[in-house]
Amino acid sequence: MLELEGSPELEDPVLLAAFEGWNDAADAASSALDHLAKVWKAQPLGELGSDDYYDYQVNRPSVGADAKGVRRITWPATRVLVARPPDAPRDVILVRGIEPNMRWRQFCAEILDVADSLGAEMAVLLGALLADSPHTRPIPVTASATDPELASALGLEAPTYEGPTGVLGVLQEACHSESLPAVSFWAAVPHYVASSPCPKATLALLRKVEDLLDLTVPLGDLPEDARAWERGVDDLARDDTEVSEYVQSLEQARDAADLPEATGEAIAKEFERYLRRRPDRGSGDQGPV
Repeated sequence: MLELEGSPELEDPVLLAAFEGWNDAADAASSALDHLAKVWKAQPLGELGSDDYYDYQVNRPSVGADAKGVRRITWPATRVLVARPPDAPRDVILVRGIEPNMRWRQFCAEILDVADSLGAEMAVLLGALLADSPHTRPIPVTASATDPELASALGLEAPTYEGPTGVLGVLQEACHSESLPAVSFWAAVPHYVASSPCPKATLALLRKVEDLLDLTVPLGDLPEDARAWERGVDDLARDDTEVSEYVQSLEQARDAADLPEATGEAIAKEFERYLRRRPDRGSGDQGPV
């Protein structure tokens, strides 16, 4: 059982979770949590015991020296942190770890105990998958909510996917069973550039978090990193005729599918995001990627 280091008084907290592994193509989701923990100066509260959930022959501990030169072993774990974003109307609980190898239901029950003890009002689950998505277009992010009222309020659809699932799917269902509203965001990483990192996908997830929670996330160098990533993939595709032609076919399919979405409402929403971020333009965010 996770023991929290203290019981902070939180303001309307929301829980954000991401896990390395099957749910995290190109480390896009876990990188989003890492970014939030850094820019919000998140403070650790505790971690779920690794012996209960990890097969160390699959997720091996690592050994290395700490800042004082003392050699230590770092075990795979899922860590819980809390952050208070500046000028935000609520606090945030961050759950960041590795998809467990066993006891998923017990694992999710522990996370829900954390959410309950800290008074979380909603869970936001971040994931990333490989898809037929062109790197030259905005990274698609699909959203779903199992709770019909929440889905309706946010204009989302109920999940329709059927097939193998990861711990995020199990956790979202556990949230529903415990009456904790839960939303999941999945970034579609281009499958032909699946290696880590993919800052463009991480950026797409962070912008969904901004919109959902109505706050501004300091992005720092991430927008420029995303542009540099896209330019690098452009160079690789330019040197391979087959890849270049494949990307063009994906672009055509994507443009045809996205055409109905170019509505006045969509344009207005993007403009609102731009206006909200204008005071932060000095941080390196030069506009949409």
